[in-house]
Amino acid sequence: MTNRSFTGDVVLTALMSIFRKFGREERGTVLVEMTLITPLMISLSAGVFEFGNLLHQKLLIEAGLNDGARYAARCNAPFYNPIVNPDVDCAAYAQNIAATGSYNCNGNCNVASRVMGWLPGTVTVDLNHLVIPVITDPNSGLANYHSTTANVRVVRLETSFTYTGASLLNYLGLGPITFSAAHEERYVGW
Repeated sequence: MTNRSFTGDVVLTALMSIFRKFGREERGTVLVEMTLITPLMISLSAGVFEFGNLLHQKLLIEAGLNDGARYAARCNAPFYNPIVNPDVDCAAYAQNIAATGSYNCNGNCNVASRVMGWLPGTVTVDLNHLVIPVITDPNSGLANYHSTTANVRVVRLETSFTYTGASLLNYLGLGPITFSAAHEERYVGW
């Protein structure tokens, strides 16, 4: 009986010695810390890149709408003289400029688009979004708008785009992100 308890004490003492050495050893702590932190750091870095890509695409779309609306504000079909250049389709040109940066993408609009998957057909052009009458105050002679015509016209381009590069966002359960943008310009003519 004493022999067994002696063997048990030796084993217990040996185990306690190993655990004490393991508790004082610091060589593996860096490995344990890196093992715990690395997945978090990779996820945060991927999130930053994903959000940066999303923001970049939104800014490209807003710049495209701005360019297209600026063109449409100069080339508004009701006021454009079709005798000078009958081939001009102001709305189609504004859509092309918004999505591709060029008024004519030669049938290859998907390759030339500012953002992959954003096509001219997804841009809505309203050449007569607002028609505001110019009103002159008879007492002061001041008008609400400075214009040579009786009305001020506003053109509007708008679009909706679904961000497809959201692999990390899908993993987090956020799904695809759809954002909408619009830009308005006052008609100024050629």
